[in-house]
Amino acid sequence: MIEIGRICLKIAGRDAGGKCVILDILDDNFVLVDGQVRRKKCNMKHIEPLDQKTEISKNAPHAEVVKTLKGIGIDVIDSKRKESKPRPISKRKASKTPVAAESKENKSRPKTPTKKK
Repeated sequence: MIEIGRICLKIAGRDAGGKCVILDILDDNFVLVDGQVRRKKCNMKHIEPLDQKTEISKNAPHAEVVKTLKGIGIDVIDSKRKESKPRPISKRKASKTPVAAESKENKSRPKTPTKKK
């Protein structure tokens, strides 16, 4: 019953309730799944196989999985990473002026030798 291309329902974990497709059988207890769930290794005890099966290649890319599931009538929402915005410079850091190199040189003057009698 567990085979590549089988549509399953995730019944445990963070992605519980999402439909997925089996992409690879890793060993006796684990499979690789993708679909309405995150693409990851999943324990077979945490999925319930459904009657549907699709023709999909082993380790198919996410885009192919989405296309196949949409053909069956299962909508997959792709989550995109948020664009990173440059951090604003704080007012404290913006108001500081760089210390001139001359002032540092003045502070670190060599000591003048004293004469011994």
